Amino acid sequence: MPTKTPSQSDFPSHLTLTLTPPPPSTSTSTSTSSTRPPPNVLILLHGLGDSAPAFTNFARALNLPEALILTLQAPSRLPLDLPGFHWGDDISFDTSTGGLDMDAGFARATKTLVHEVVRDTLVSKCGYALREILILGFGQGGMLGLLGARELAGELAGSVGEKNRTPVLVVAGRESVAVSEGAVRRTQGVFEFVEVRRYARRDDGMPRNREEMMPVMQFFARRLRSWKGVPEGSVEITAT
Repeated sequence: MPTKTPSQSDFPSHLTLTLTPPPPSTSTSTSTSSTRPPPNVLILLHGLGDSAPAFTNFARALNLPEALILTLQAPSRLPLDLPGFHWGDDISFDTSTGGLDMDAGFARATKTLVHEVVRDTLVSKCGYALREILILGFGQGGMLGLLGARELAGELAGSVGEKNRTPVLVVAGRESVAVSEGAVRRTQGVFEFVEVRRYARRDDGMPRNREEMMPVMQFFARRLRSWKGVPEGSVEITAT
């Protein structure tokens, strides 16, 4: 199936999302490749209390070559007139902090990500392969991203109990409560290739400067595909 560039109309109408195309200066804009869709799709999953429109600013700032960025909004509004949305099946409070608990079950959100966005739309309708789809999540969105990757790669696993071979990058503060050493070990128990990078600062949060963003960009650089130098009409052949 030939790949097509995803559009809003390809996705279920109940989903709230934005699509950010590759920057014009680096997109496939030559005469031999102008009709080609971007060879990569990056799915952005915002954190607890955020929204797709707000997180889309981050998508634009990434400025990734040859990558369409899909920013998906969580399905549920926060309670008590709090702003933003959350990915959890329910709302619960962390007894140690009194704040909202990020880990509130993700069955519904995982179904949306895995089936409605990836399998039914990006793969079945638009012709992308799973290796051409990357996921970047922040906070609660990062937890959902790991669950989605585990389920998506589960169908490709060779045997029961085999570790998931999807490459994973975990970025957090050097004294992160959410990303403790125990949490890293649990992640390594599921995924075979887990890279952990710590900020120089103690706390978590979005990358604030080039140094903090560098591990993410290096991770992308190792995995993003490119049409540059490939004649239009070429067919990829994979040996099995």
